[in-house]
Amino acid sequence: MSAILPGSTIGILGGGQLGRMMAMSARSFGYRVQVMDPDPSCPARFVVDACFEGQWNDAHAAGDLARGSDVVTLEIEQLSLACLEAAAKYAPVRPGAAMLGIIQDRILQKNWLRDHGFPVGDYRAATSAKELAQALLALGGRCFVKAAQGGYDGRGQVKVGFTAAEATLEEQAADAWHLLGSKPVVVEKAIDLDCEVSVMVARSPSGETRSFPTARNHHVHQILAWSVIPAGIDPDLERQAQELACAIGGQFTLEGLLAIEMFVTTDGKLLVNELAPRPHNSYHASERACVTSQFEQGIRAVCDLPLGDVSVVQPAAIVNLLGDLWLDAAGNHRVPRFDLALGVPGVRLHLYEKHTARKGRKMGHLSAVGATSEEAVARVQEAEERLKRQQ
Repeated sequence: MSAILPGSTIGILGGGQLGRMMAMSARSFGYRVQVMDPDPSCPARFVVDACFEGQWNDAHAAGDLARGSDVVTLEIEQLSLACLEAAAKYAPVRPGAAMLGIIQDRILQKNWLRDHGFPVGDYRAATSAKELAQALLALGGRCFVKAAQGGYDGRGQVKVGFTAAEATLEEQAADAWHLLGSKPVVVEKAIDLDCEVSVMVARSPSGETRSFPTARNHHVHQILAWSVIPAGIDPDLERQAQELACAIGGQFTLEGLLAIEMFVTTDGKLLVNELAPRPHNSYHASERACVTSQFEQGIRAVCDLPLGDVSVVQPAAIVNLLGDLWLDAAGNHRVPRFDLALGVPGVRLHLYEKHTARKGRKMGHLSAVGATSEEAVARVQEAEERLKRQQ
């Protein structure tokens, strides 16, 4: 393998906040960057050399992007495999279509993990409302039902059996099936959780592999609310999480980044939840916590440069800023009082330049550092609370 050196052009399939932050890291190395996105005013548009407008299934636009790129990477899973295959005719695509084809279908992903001996919770696939009802019955009724394809930030999933319901299991299954578009689903048995963690692993085409220290994550309504590095979990569990992440990356022959979301059960076991072949929300704190951020590491990996040091320099945490903060009680737009949040020691603001604020939409994040993980979380939550108090 030969390195793709600074001065070359990197193409990114997807121009959202992850593509934007990857592009900013690439530009600091001296790379030229271009992206493809359905929105010509996407967040990355303002920091790249060119933006190709194309839907996630637009193989022609993907080919156009790759034709002028030395390497292509991605920031979203919802791309058609035809896009990656079209791009691969002109430039290396990292990660590639074979890996994405498994990860973007939750049924294939779960089966792949199980078949390769990686620990997953009890689950069933269902391709009809009847099969969904049978799966709920087999798994004890308290389950998460997730669309096999699509869905992000809590969308594309339904909780069943968490509250008392007069409806029969068959009726609940029919409702969930309808809500998720009457398409194949994965039914996952609810797990007794101690906490949720993730590990980001990077692997270059030359085979060098490094995994970031484990992040601890907290979700509200299935959307990441805050995350902190380091996770502060038991050292033996930390070792297991690192080994598991690197083993999954190696089994895929990963080229690029792979985030592995995991559950820590109340009896101390690790179970793989989901995989994401791109930068990940739970590693935004790596920009401040680690010697090398996830975004820089992603650029290093796809360009086959030596991977960076991922040691923790200082504990850091982030909270997501959702569009709700930009809307008053009547739904009118307003500018949040970021000056109040920035008054908390160690806090920084990261906005994505998205034009339209909507409830639940990620508009940016706050980060904070501290002497300990707990202090970093407390600081960033205090900054968030100052923003919320203006409502």
